[in-house]
Amino acid sequence: MIKMNVISERCKGCGLCTTACPKKIVHIQKDKRNKKGYFYAECIDQDACISCAMCATICPDCAIIIEK
Repeated sequence: MIKMNVISERCKGCGLCTTACPKKIVHIQKDKRNKKGYFYAECIDQDACISCAMCATICPDCAIIIEK
């Protein structure tokens, strides 16, 4: 089940979400870029996500959606 979803076109890869995650499972991936040319964040272990929404709270672009 996907708990943390990144809207890739909104993400500018600032990395704030990676520092806010208590489980350290959010990373800026280096394989794909969005249409604006930014590498964007992704959750590398959805099963470990506790849906705390710290990443979504700190995101300045509202690019993260948390589902429980």
